[in-house]
Amino acid sequence: MARVPAMTLPMTLGELRAVGWVSVPVKEELRRNAVRRLRSGEPLVPTVFGFENTVIPQLENALLAGHDVIFLGERGQAKTRIIRSLTGLLDEWLPVIAGSEINDDPCNPVSRYARDLVAEHGDGTAIDWVHRDDRYGEKLATPDTSIADLIGEVDPIKVAEGRYLSDELTLHYGLIPRSNRGLFAVNELPDLSERIQVGLLNVLEERDVQIRGYKIRLPLDVVLFATANPEDYTNRGRIITPLKDRFGSQIRTHYPLDPEVEMDIVEQETVVPDVDGLVVRVPEFMTRVVATISQHARQSPHINQHSGVSVRMSLANQEMMVANAIRRSLRSGGNEAVPRISDLDALTASTAGKVEVESLDADRDGEVLERIVKGAILEVFRVTVPTEHHLAIVEAFDEHEGVSTGEDVGPTSYMLLVSEGIPALRPAVDALLRDEPDSGPGMTASAVELILEGLHLSKRLNKQSSVAGTRYRARA
Repeated sequence: MARVPAMTLPMTLGELRAVGWVSVPVKEELRRNAVRRLRSGEPLVPTVFGFENTVIPQLENALLAGHDVIFLGERGQAKTRIIRSLTGLLDEWLPVIAGSEINDDPCNPVSRYARDLVAEHGDGTAIDWVHRDDRYGEKLATPDTSIADLIGEVDPIKVAEGRYLSDELTLHYGLIPRSNRGLFAVNELPDLSERIQVGLLNVLEERDVQIRGYKIRLPLDVVLFATANPEDYTNRGRIITPLKDRFGSQIRTHYPLDPEVEMDIVEQETVVPDVDGLVVRVPEFMTRVVATISQHARQSPHINQHSGVSVRMSLANQEMMVANAIRRSLRSGGNEAVPRISDLDALTASTAGKVEVESLDADRDGEVLERIVKGAILEVFRVTVPTEHHLAIVEAFDEHEGVSTGEDVGPTSYMLLVSEGIPALRPAVDALLRDEPDSGPGMTASAVELILEGLHLSKRLNKQSSVAGTRYRARA
């Protein structure tokens, strides 16, 4: 639905002047609203986690200093999200000359169209109001990007209508002029060819554009942002030196530094599927396993760290884990889907495309990923299951024939195991589910699988896997 400003806003240039409206540069507008947020304690970028003490302070400094900014970081580090969120620091509504293609300032028009309109109508010049969300432009840099895309070109249709080539009104403005009095972002800046990068030099320093052979100067008011991969930026040298020099601030982003932050991102970004007749619950410790898998992958010497391990891997793994739990529940006729350790086998499909395994033997890819998953499970087990409960469970297995787990084992079997088969599991299960709002059969089954797998990875229980499922026994 279109955003319509309040009818009390001035609709002509005369009315705008009468209310005392004063035009300010975009950088001053950003600075003013950033100051307001800093004073009130509001977050500058409320939907991005993990940058509060690293990236955000640098961004605040850049905005206060009035800098154009380039963000350096591997894929999936929220660079574009940060830039897009900065429209929230613009005033909600901005007056422009009605019909202007480049958001001309009513008090200081720069295009030929707007200047002629004001000269003809004076205070009666019509005013439109542009919402802050419409003051943002973005271009993904690709090798075929042209100057015409970014800056502008002669419009042959306007020439065919009878205008002279020397007439400024024959111009078709590119993305940057159309973002005048707003923000513009170039994603993957190194992918722009060098001759196109040269075209950005005047935009960043002299704050104008030049189109073809026209003797015109458009003093644009635009704040430029860019993103780049550090390897492209430093090693391949595909950003020309004069362009690097013109960015006021260079900010390095990073992946989440701990599982808690990654868990917050996963919980914010993933949507639990709505399946009729099925309740889906995701235990916190299973989300922690997913987040820890990504954390371990970023530390693995067998994973190409130049390529990076995006947070998107955590999101895809969470979605795949939940999907497998739903499929398992639908096949068994259950009414509740709760992810378990046995559902992690499905993560192979969602993980394989998100990492680049560095191995001389291609057949070892699965082995590397399996080792990462096991390491994550073991870490979560040690963090969430108190050690004082381990020994009692291990001793109970000495008197028990073994426990089977897997897709074919229903939640009721796990409930019976905890209540009658191995009651020593109860304190550990209760510890895992202490903060969960519901600790029914599905949650209990998930907790039992984590405990048993954790004890196996701790070398306290034996495990035998087959197509039929998994069986845990006491160590000989």
